[in-house]
Amino acid sequence: MGQPHSPYRFTKSRRLAAGVRRWVTAAAGALALTGGLVAAGPQASAAGLTQVTGFGSNPGNLSMYAYVPDALPAGAPLVVALHGCTQSASDYYTNSGWPKFADSYGFALVLPQTTSANNANSCFNWFEPGDSARGQGEALSIRQMVDKAVAQYGSDTRRVYVTGLSAGAGMTANLLAAYPDVFAGGSIDSGLPASCATSVSAAYTCMYSPPDKTPAQWGALVRSAAPAGTTSWPRVAIWQGTADTTVKPANATELRDQWTDVWGIGQTPTRTSSLGGGTTLSEYDDPSGSPAVQVYSVSGMPHGLAVDPGSGPDQCGATGTYYLNTVCSSYHTARFWGLDGAGQEPGPGSLPAPTGLTVTSAADTTVSLGWSGVAGAASYQVYRGGTKVGTASSTAYTDTGLATGTAYSYTVAAVDASGAVGAVSAAVTATTTGYTPTCHTSSNYDHTAAGRAYQSGGYTYATGSGQAMGLWNTFTTHTLRQTAPGYYVVADSGCSA
Repeated sequence: MGQPHSPYRFTKSRRLAAGVRRWVTAAAGALALTGGLVAAGPQASAAGLTQVTGFGSNPGNLSMYAYVPDALPAGAPLVVALHGCTQSASDYYTNSGWPKFADSYGFALVLPQTTSANNANSCFNWFEPGDSARGQGEALSIRQMVDKAVAQYGSDTRRVYVTGLSAGAGMTANLLAAYPDVFAGGSIDSGLPASCATSVSAAYTCMYSPPDKTPAQWGALVRSAAPAGTTSWPRVAIWQGTADTTVKPANATELRDQWTDVWGIGQTPTRTSSLGGGTTLSEYDDPSGSPAVQVYSVSGMPHGLAVDPGSGPDQCGATGTYYLNTVCSSYHTARFWGLDGAGQEPGPGSLPAPTGLTVTSAADTTVSLGWSGVAGAASYQVYRGGTKVGTASSTAYTDTGLATGTAYSYTVAAVDASGAVGAVSAAVTATTTGYTPTCHTSSNYDHTAAGRAYQSGGYTYATGSGQAMGLWNTFTTHTLRQTAPGYYVVADSGCSA
């Protein structure tokens, strides 16, 4: 039955004191731990969704629901989808878009459900080792659901995948680490790195300010959670909104570091591309050239799951609380896993990376680039900092609207006549000329702490110009104007920037 359960599991343990109850209620705005989502409908009552019982010892006290398209043949894939806090299996079924692709691509869909009997706000307990480790609690219950689905629907054990939102995403990361022999791929939507937290307090740290571990340290947490000797790992998609204040975007970076390290590949993307809904996709290929890790960054999206209601083949889902109208994450994830029958989403085209990329000129707000042509290229895509900024029909491109005195990194890739993007070139760095002055008003003490000034013998002097500013304390205030990198002048009489 695993380790003792958390005091949050108040129907399984009598240790949930009234003070802890009040603390949980006060913290209920933190979605990934204690709620914030409002279910869109009654629990697990949507048409087509069926409860499945008798799936094992169920140490995590979860419920199993499933959606299976009519006449689904044996040997079809299986997708497990985990809801967020205060959501239900029905809510996720109705809004996430996964049933559409179960129908069109042909796979079974299992939706585990937790309740307030397990966690005060119906969150999967991703932060409790007794629920998220291999062979224990909720993680084992989900593993048993997979076994039940394989037996009942004839699912292909080589093509089992797991996805989840927020707390469900935190559990997804832990399941991928604990059961790499079960799951061929996963999608972590607005979630946390595997084994980021082993307690409630650590969970909040992960959500708001995740530990800045090295890739090797993050990867070691996965390897220690997996069976000894594991050498085959799931392919992982990471979805994150740039305006998420509940699970900070830094988590996506740490997740990328974790899973690229597990795969033994670097943290520089093999390629980037722009999708609809302000979404940038960065892909990290394994040694064979297939994407092992994908990171989808959705510009301006707060905490939630990316959906795109509509009847188009790449659209899905319904908007609602924390179901956000941007892009259909389920569509892109399903293609990444190869559920559309065409294999993984297209990797790099056959064209080689352009060579000879150089900076031909740089001005205050523009950078011009040039490179050697690639045989068979119909056009070229230009990337600044990994994000596509333009397309060129020749071997030259000028980037405009840049900030002065700023360094930018560029790469370029060839595109063939079918639109397939080839390998990305080596990067070059270009620095624009000029400098945009800035003004800073603060105490002498703060100026010094920020490096805009320095102190000597108890007195303060402007960095660069050396102008005297008086005593080094918090009571003397000056305005400094930065006129060049590392050069400040006193501008108390007026500062324009």
